[in-house]
Amino acid sequence: MAAIEETVDRLYTQMVEWRRYLHQHPELSFHEAETAAFIAKQLDALGISVRTGVGGHGVLGYLQGGKPGPTVALRADIDALPIQDEKACSYASRTSGVMHACGHDAHTATLFGAAAALAEHRDELEGNVVFLFQPAEEISPGGAVPMIQDGALDGVDAIYGVHLWTPFPVGKIASKAGPLMAAADEFIIDVKGKGGHGGLPHQTVDSIIVASHLVVNLQTIVSRSADPTEACVVSVGSLHGGTSFNVIAETTRIIGTVRTFNEDLRRQVKERLEQISAHTGAMFGATCTVDYKWGYPPVVNDPAEAERFFRVGAAVLGDDAVFESPLIMAGEDFAYYLRERPGCFMFVGAGNPQTEAVYPHHHPKFDIDENAMRGSAKLLISMALDYMKHSGKC
Repeated sequence: MAAIEETVDRLYTQMVEWRRYLHQHPELSFHEAETAAFIAKQLDALGISVRTGVGGHGVLGYLQGGKPGPTVALRADIDALPIQDEKACSYASRTSGVMHACGHDAHTATLFGAAAALAEHRDELEGNVVFLFQPAEEISPGGAVPMIQDGALDGVDAIYGVHLWTPFPVGKIASKAGPLMAAADEFIIDVKGKGGHGGLPHQTVDSIIVASHLVVNLQTIVSRSADPTEACVVSVGSLHGGTSFNVIAETTRIIGTVRTFNEDLRRQVKERLEQISAHTGAMFGATCTVDYKWGYPPVVNDPAEAERFFRVGAAVLGDDAVFESPLIMAGEDFAYYLRERPGCFMFVGAGNPQTEAVYPHHHPKFDIDENAMRGSAKLLISMALDYMKHSGKC
């Protein structure tokens, strides 16, 4: 392992170059054609077997080890977000309105680094590695399910993934057994009242008034309907209605999200949201139509693989670097892989005020401390090697 860690350190400068190139050339979910071509080119140069077009723009790299053993998959997501890059740096996005604002460029560069290091030591590997470059993580239904349906996990015994995470400081890593990241569902509520003149409100059913009451009423789901010992979030992110100052809006649309970790509670929240919407509308003589979209399920780590993370992480980065993650209300379609194979999703700290890596994910000035990629690559490699060595037993 020491030799592979040294290889990662030597490859770090190249990892930074890969990451900055990708940061300059982002592509949105389901449109990652050039990114996929770039990935395939890099893997081919490393002597790794490549399969493209997996579940869309997904790319698989297959590295056969020199000795028999299990097959471990390592995954990175590759898509960007519809956000204008506002950073003043040499590697800012060159595509107007599109940027890597969640670290996927660094995830991809990290996996390149892991692939390059493992390829140099392929004869020593007691098993095989699948490098899974997944498109469309940012938008449900996501890219994980199509890749699985297209055989991305065929022959795979375990899978690991990393998210570079600026809320955690660089040099720290975190995960936990069981639920880690929330199910991420979306709802759209269309409120239909009766439009009319702004000066004659008594002749109307004001959909904006109804929607305003509904926004408040929905908050009782968490405060009064959900078990207070269960984590749950109901958030309204958009409320649009009306066209003019003197017109009562006939229709208003509410868009929001529900975040849960418990599948029973997840279904309960949906039912309660529909009930509250219907009765709030009826109270004012309006109708409320709910379109509830099931998003990614919760990310649930295999307990044995989470135990492996704590042991391996401490060995690679030191006892002080490893801690148990709090529950994270963000969603991730890595959840689908963990429903199919044992594995662990892990956070690697990437925040650092000294490098201006202080902005939250999905922010126009988002950036990372690139040193996090070094630790991330070592962690992924170490998890794979440990699984191979112990044949899946922690």
